[in-house]
Amino acid sequence: MAARRGKPAGATGPVVRRTLHLLDAFSPERTALTLTELARLAGLPPSTAYRMLGDLVDWGALERGEDGAYRVGLRLWELGALAPRGLGLRERALPTMEDLSAVTRENVQLAVREGTEVVFVERIAGSGAVPVRTRVGGRFALTATGVGLVLLAHAPTEVQDEVLGGPIPRFTDLTATDPAVLRRMLAEARSCGFAVSDRQVTDDALSVAAPVHDQRGEVVAAVSLVVRHGSAGPHALSALVRAGARAISRAIGEP
Repeated sequence: MAARRGKPAGATGPVVRRTLHLLDAFSPERTALTLTELARLAGLPPSTAYRMLGDLVDWGALERGEDGAYRVGLRLWELGALAPRGLGLRERALPTMEDLSAVTRENVQLAVREGTEVVFVERIAGSGAVPVRTRVGGRFALTATGVGLVLLAHAPTEVQDEVLGGPIPRFTDLTATDPAVLRRMLAEARSCGFAVSDRQVTDDALSVAAPVHDQRGEVVAAVSLVVRHGSAGPHALSALVRAGARAISRAIGEP
């Protein structure tokens, strides 16, 4: 799922806003863009976009290839890696995630909620594990993935109402899109301490996720195992995932 897109800023908008719209034109589906494409997507005259792109290239936010197309530069990656919710959480969680991956040889994912979407901050792909549609730094619907259901279950009421009151994306024939069904799933996730996404994102994957708590007991993240459907039962996986979530929660609480 691509990141949310705002309205084009237009040629008369503030410089920072116009710069952000240029950067926001990039997505997992659009990793290389020409000057013409960037100007159109950002709602800018080509001459204005050209000047701003030159500054972004000079700073290292973007790189321009021999083909003339622009791509995200390493400077942005270095800056993004400093985000405290991603960096500190990832460092504390990684040892436990590696243990889960070593034991199961399956996909292990760590995610946080950003507004009405999931953002994946770390993922370990197991050897021979089922392919997944998620990526580190990528966003996804809260209603479809195991981690998303956990985070939505513990989100404020107004966030739940906004998500369940708006369009709910469907990825497979089994994706839950009925708000009433989803509310029951969220209540069950709160009650049993884990959430299950069974073939809701792809036709062959089962995800089981559990909440990660901070020192105050607030849910700040979710960790999941994603396996091939039929290879293991949700309740068997839930014991491992919940144990992993508790270990990450303890690590977060350590000084």
